[in-house]
Amino acid sequence: MASGVNHTMAVPVAIVRMIAGLLVTAVLVYGYAVQVEVGGTSPFDYFGYFTNQTNLLTSLVLIGTGIVVLTGRRVPGWLTLVRGVAIACLLVVAVIYNLLIPGTGSAPPVVSAILHLAFPLAIALDWLLVGDRGPLAWRRLWLVLPYPLLWLLVVLVRGVTDGWVPYGFLLPERGPAALGLHVVALLGTLLAAGALVWSASRAPGRWLRTPGRTVPSRV
Repeated sequence: MASGVNHTMAVPVAIVRMIAGLLVTAVLVYGYAVQVEVGGTSPFDYFGYFTNQTNLLTSLVLIGTGIVVLTGRRVPGWLTLVRGVAIACLLVVAVIYNLLIPGTGSAPPVVSAILHLAFPLAIALDWLLVGDRGPLAWRRLWLVLPYPLLWLLVVLVRGVTDGWVPYGFLLPERGPAALGLHVVALLGTLLAAGALVWSASRAPGRWLRTPGRTVPSRV
C-alpha cells in the first residue's frame, strides 16, 4: 500500500480488485472448458494465446496486490510496476482485437467481451482513477518488453517445431521479413501503451490520492 493511503478506504478497493481477478480467472477456466468440450485443446495451447495468458497474469497481480493490502502491508514498488506492465499489455490486447481483428476469436462471445474489452477497460480506469500508486519512473519503461518478447520467442520456436502459432501473422511461412515487421510493430505498440500507462501513473486519481507524488517510484 502506498505511503499515506487511508487503509480503511484501501480495503474495499483491494477486495474489488481481488474479486475482479477471481472472476476473470473463472472466465478463463470456463473458456478452456468450452474449448475442450467442442474439440479439445491443451492448456499449453490455450494459454499460448497472448490474450488468455495476459488476462491470467493480470488477474494474479490484482489478487496479489489485494492480499498485500488486506494484510496491512505496503504494496512494494515492484508489484506496482508489474501491474503497470500488465495494464499496458492488456491495452494492446484490447486495441488490436477491437480495432484490427474484431470478431475473429473462437471463444464464446461473453468470454471474448470480458477478456478483450471489459477487463482491460476496468483495470485501465482503476489505474487512472484510483491514486494509490506512485508515478512510475520513465527509466523503467523498457520493462514492458521482456514478457511479450519471451512470449514471442516461445511462439516462434513452436511455430518452426510443432507448427502451432496462436495468430496467423506469426506463421513461419510468412517469411522473416513479414514476421520481423509484425514483431517490430507489436513492440512499438507496447511501448506506446506503456507510455500512456506511465503518464497516467502521474495523475493524482479521484480516490485514494497519495501525497508526495512528485518523486518517481523506486523499484
